[in-house]
Amino acid sequence: MARGGKRDGAGRPVGAVAPATALLKDAILKAGEAAGRDGGLVGYLTAQAVANPGPFMSLLGKVLPMQIAGDPDAPLIHEIRRTIVDPAARDA
Repeated sequence: MARGGKRDGAGRPVGAVAPATALLKDAILKAGEAAGRDGGLVGYLTAQAVANPGPFMSLLGKVLPMQIAGDPDAPLIHEIRRTIVDPAARDA
């Protein structure tokens, strides 16, 4: 192993976040907080879940763990339901 520990091709320690990536992530979170106004980031994400359920479900699939283990007699999740709604009928 090279002196100074394991590093990726850029010379950064493995697992270290690039400063530009950290700044962008912080800016995105701040923008979400501002867009949600009084509800903050949660309010913004709630509005997006209602307005854009498809992309929101995709995002949810990326942030939830791939495998949920628990007691079969006391499940963590009882039901997951996805309902497709006709926007024209919903807005009428």
